[in-house]
Amino acid sequence: MGTTDSLGLIIFYEDRNFMGRSYECMSDCANMISYLNRCHSCRVESGCFMVYDQSNYMGNQYFMRRGEYADYMSMWGWSGCIRSCRIIPMHRGSYKMRIYERENFGGQMYELMDDCDNMMDRYHMSDCMSCQVMDGHWLMYEQPHYRGRMMYLRPGEYRNFTNMGMSGMRWMSMRRIMDM
Repeated sequence: MGTTDSLGLIIFYEDRNFMGRSYECMSDCANMISYLNRCHSCRVESGCFMVYDQSNYMGNQYFMRRGEYADYMSMWGWSGCIRSCRIIPMHRGSYKMRIYERENFGGQMYELMDDCDNMMDRYHMSDCMSCQVMDGHWLMYEQPHYRGRMMYLRPGEYRNFTNMGMSGMRWMSMRRIMDM
């Protein structure tokens, strides 16, 4: 069984280029508006985070690792700003996920223990509607080769991606979030 470390620090700034008021965060934050009126740049000092353009970990999401993000809005094409964030605990150990063709774990099932850059090529699977994450933390992408919009998955059951606000999206690749 793997272990997790949750040491991380991200600093959010109201304005682009690390200007304006700032807020340091070392854990999940469901509503940034409590700390900053807006957030247009950030710096990840340590760890990995998912950031969301809506409160309560909803909406578009983006994976951030150590580095500086002076103007992420133009980088990602977001119209809004970061409203919530979630720290990603680093996982040491094996990775395991089952993906299913249909919701509620129906249809074809495949088990993954490593990254998959193209589900269609590898499994001849045109759609992935549900999954179970047994070990590790994963990112799913809407396009092959880890491109397009993404969704963070931690251990648990995901019975229907459409109900998670991801309607109209098809997941075509996935990768493990590894300790850097």
